[in-house]
Amino acid sequence: MTQTGGAAVRTAGGTADRTGRAVSFTGAVKTFGAVRAVDGVDLEIGRGETVALLGRNGAGKSTTISLLLGLNAPDAGTVELFGSAPELAVKQGLVGAMLQEARAVPRVTVGELVGFVARRYPAPMPVARALELAGIGDLAGRRVDRLSGGQTQRVRFAVALAGNPSLIVLDEPTAALDVEARHAFWQSMRAYARRGHTVLFSTHYLEEADAHADRIVVIDRGRIVADGTGEQLKRAAGGSLVSFDLAGRATDGLALLPGVRSLEVRGDRALLRTDDSDATVIALAARDAIRGLEVSPASLDDAFLTLTSHALEPERETV
Repeated sequence: MTQTGGAAVRTAGGTADRTGRAVSFTGAVKTFGAVRAVDGVDLEIGRGETVALLGRNGAGKSTTISLLLGLNAPDAGTVELFGSAPELAVKQGLVGAMLQEARAVPRVTVGELVGFVARRYPAPMPVARALELAGIGDLAGRRVDRLSGGQTQRVRFAVALAGNPSLIVLDEPTAALDVEARHAFWQSMRAYARRGHTVLFSTHYLEEADAHADRIVVIDRGRIVADGTGEQLKRAAGGSLVSFDLAGRATDGLALLPGVRSLEVRGDRALLRTDDSDATVIALAARDAIRGLEVSPASLDDAFLTLTSHALEPERETV
């Protein structure tokens, strides 16, 4: 699903890109020795979309982001930003990034740091505006190395905004933040996105992907295994979860009940993922198996576990 539009937009090459694409991966492959970290990724992100990249540790998220930013080159396939090579788009200030690894600069104020970065770009965002969007307008005179973890994270966001980018890439932006700091960060990000900019963020927090992304792209073992809205991914996991107490009963035949797609046993409780909860419940009632019965819609956690389950496949390392 890619948003397109007829309006001309700026590209790194200086020409008009009328396709509406901000990001385009075509058959991208990246290997490290025997490890195939990115394995034939095809992905398009339209201008103005907010997209979450979701995956387990080692799924290939960070390598995908490194290709997008031009930090690594694909061994096969292509990666383009606004119709040009990533390194050119980055150089021209079309892309801002907030990566996981960063250190506070000693004896420098927030305003000085953001101003220094802004001056590296041809058409930077005013420093005051970057600080305002990041929610730290009152910290301009504070030293960066004397801020709290949440404040430091928002400074990194302001630095990513300094070049006035059309696309911003956030790699695990709220990792290690407390609930209050995470809430403040997403308020800032939404303010940036409302300006019509494109956002790509990776996260381990499924609720963040569901709450803040127009689309969720699930990557596993270097491949995209799902791409859609949170609701679409939930439907892919099965419409509902039906659970009940086994009370010592055997599980024979439960997986064959009407509508049931999968069966999981947790302690003395059975969980049935079903496409037709009514039919499943009626069949359970006929078996007199309704003790502690609960019916709930599938969650994004359920979808994620379903999409990245490899019980029948040999494990393969990715980075």
